[in-house]
Amino acid sequence: MKKHLKFISILMFCFVLVGLTGCASKKAQKVVIYTNADDAAVQAMEKSLNQAGYNGKYVLQSFGTAELGGKLMAEGDKIQANLITMSSYFIDSSQKKYNMYENLNFTTNSIEKYPTYYTPILANTGSIFVNTQVMKDKGLTMPTSIKDLSKDEYKGLVSIPNIMSSSTGWLLVQGIMSQYGETEGKVILHKIIVNCGPHLEASGSGPITKVSDGEVAVGFGLRYQAVAAKASGKPINYVDPIEGNYSLTESIAVIKKSDSATTKLAGDMQKIIITKARVELIKSYPVSLYKGETVANLNKPTYSKKFSEPLTVELLQKHQNFFKAAK
Repeated sequence: MKKHLKFISILMFCFVLVGLTGCASKKAQKVVIYTNADDAAVQAMEKSLNQAGYNGKYVLQSFGTAELGGKLMAEGDKIQANLITMSSYFIDSSQKKYNMYENLNFTTNSIEKYPTYYTPILANTGSIFVNTQVMKDKGLTMPTSIKDLSKDEYKGLVSIPNIMSSSTGWLLVQGIMSQYGETEGKVILHKIIVNCGPHLEASGSGPITKVSDGEVAVGFGLRYQAVAAKASGKPINYVDPIEGNYSLTESIAVIKKSDSATTKLAGDMQKIIITKARVELIKSYPVSLYKGETVANLNKPTYSKKFSEPLTVELLQKHQNFFKAAK
């Protein structure tokens, strides 16, 4: 009897030991964060995570939008990341293809309704901007529309982002397609591209740099950059085009993984970024996304619009083909 009891005790000890080992193996690993955000957004996210005690518990890696989008669409939930911040249309399209994201585990209080598996971290809005000194020196008329950028007087003096490499360029194409349709729009876009010459930029920030430096007179890009440039004393002014100020959001989502502990940790970080980093993010990207947020009137576009179709990777590719045909 004693031998049996001793054997049972040893067996129970082994089960406990195995259980403890199994629990240890379920300890959360470092959360891998992939992002297409620029430096200001990355700094705001890192600051919020570090202040919340997550320093050393995550690894953040930055990608261009096209590169990260390609990884999402090719790899699905096999991607190395646990948490991503990315252009919302790529998240929507990859979810449709792979069903790869966890549902949010907290209430966001967002102003608009979003899918259950992501919530936005920031939004960018497009506009025209000009170098007032160059405009004066060359006797140019002030544009009021995207179509105006196709005028002969602006030849060699326009800079826009290339939609093939920059999502900011999509904001311009959405305005043209919505207002003029494919046939007339293609003629207008062709003339704009001709007027750009060598100033068709790979980066969304390229046009504001060219306009600020006086290399060109007129540009199209992110509205907040022009507002900030003018506030800093540069000879910059911004013009809300009558075709509309279209916007793109970048959102945050947790990827489904078998490692539940790390996935939970990623969800906790997701909540911190939304509840804490927005204080800094809205300063650099002044668009209200959540209830209670306010921005100065100068950061409110005059003609805020949404494209008539849902923004998806497929629609982006369609508009990229339209852009290539216009060249």
